Amino acid sequence: MAVNRKAPPRSSFLDKVLGRLDRLDSEGLQSVVQRLARERGFLETLFNSIEDGVIVADNQGRVAYFNAAAMALVGLPTQGAEGEPVRRFLPEIDWDHILAQDEAGGPAVHRSEFEIQYPRPRYIRLYAAPLDGDAPGSSGVALILHDATEARQKTTEAIETERIHALTLLAASDAHEIGNPLNALHIHLQLIERDLRKLRLLHGLGTGDASERRRARGTRTAPAPADIEEILARTEGYLGVAQGEIGRLDYIVTQFLQALRPTPPRFQTGCLNTTVRETLELLRPELGNRQITVADQLARTLPDARFDPAQLKQVFVNLVKNAMQAMSTGGRLTLASGATPDGVWISVADTGTGIPAERLSRIFEPFFTTKQKGSGLGLMIVQRIVRDHGGRIELDSRVGRGTTFKLWLPLAERTPLGLPAADGGRPA
Repeated sequence: MAVNRKAPPRSSFLDKVLGRLDRLDSEGLQSVVQRLARERGFLETLFNSIEDGVIVADNQGRVAYFNAAAMALVGLPTQGAEGEPVRRFLPEIDWDHILAQDEAGGPAVHRSEFEIQYPRPRYIRLYAAPLDGDAPGSSGVALILHDATEARQKTTEAIETERIHALTLLAASDAHEIGNPLNALHIHLQLIERDLRKLRLLHGLGTGDASERRRARGTRTAPAPADIEEILARTEGYLGVAQGEIGRLDYIVTQFLQALRPTPPRFQTGCLNTTVRETLELLRPELGNRQITVADQLARTLPDARFDPAQLKQVFVNLVKNAMQAMSTGGRLTLASGATPDGVWISVADTGTGIPAERLSRIFEPFFTTKQKGSGLGLMIVQRIVRDHGGRIELDSRVGRGTTFKLWLPLAERTPLGLPAADGGRPA
């Protein structure tokens, strides 16, 4: 049965006008036009008083409206910007992806940060929302541009001044996390020691004391093979548990050190696809245990980028593990890559529960996590590594449908930007 989508409410004034438009005389039509002009003037005054930049793009990605803050932030000219493609003024954003989301409809969230150099170096935080809400089809997109430059600088300073405080909190958390595997190791080493004593007694070797070994030699009997096999099988199980707990300890300590003692990237020139596939092979057993299907949509050819393979592998491990934990058994993990004239990108998408809009703004904060078990440091480390590489992260999430992280890195050889035109406008 078809479900009728409720039409969005319209202005009562416009409803009345449209309902009797054919009956209006010249004076009535003039009055309507004057009132609409006053309302437009009021809205323009309102939007021009907002500190954040606002750009409205139509369903073809062309500028339909922008406020004064958008002019100051991204250098839109006073005249001639309307009707121009938005990508001309903001080439750093994946407009095709944003417009495709608008076309698909449904509750979608797009948030990203990027750096611009024109008209001056700034860090911009973007929020994109469709003009027609959740309805399918495209009627345009409203773009909110927030200048995050000062906030980012303050965040950097705060991280430095609060490093000791963070160390205290993290140490307290890790002390509890480390205690559990240490306790398990202690118990299983005692069990192994007990089985070794049994083997010694079965072979007539005593428990290790010299005088007891001499007494045992006189009463040595052949041990039963079944008893030895049972003890060996049990001991191998204990060793497996101990090795697993040692790996868990290593992971906790490694995360601790990486969060608080970052190292500068050791750049190499190469193909990101190679690092992604190496990470995938590393995690394939765990993906198989969870019965997660992997869709490889990596580009056949990808331009070279400059990156630290070890650090980028750490990024992909964190993102893939987050995706696995967000999905129930039998989910789908999609890895894709591509390139633009300015950079290359890798995306990691899952079919998990998605992230609610109210949590998106905190997703990269230290110690914030949506998981029952987790330190909340993984995505903080991911963001720091990507920024150290001169890249950026975009995040799209739909509750109940999944989340996509998209990483952008600059090319090894970037195309130089054109100089501003002589009239002060943005280069074409």
